[in-house]
Amino acid sequence: MRRVPVRSGAVSAVGYDPTTNELDIEYTGGDVYRYSMVPPSVHRELLAADSIGSFVNREVKPHYPGREIFDLG
Repeated sequence: MRRVPVRSGAVSAVGYDPTTNELDIEYTGGDVYRYSMVPPSVHRELLAADSIGSFVNREVKPHYPGREIFDLG
């Protein structure tokens, strides 16, 4: 999934696949997590948030199942 860079102290890039409702969050430390069952509205709100890191902690992590994925390139 293609990720786009974002302005955030905690998150370096975000990707979203509307066909599977999966959201990728690439953290500034290099870890990448994929969250499932994320509606398009949450993705839009995330990109518009004043603080992307706070939004992820408040609106994504507690509500959608996530797993670490390993980028090979």
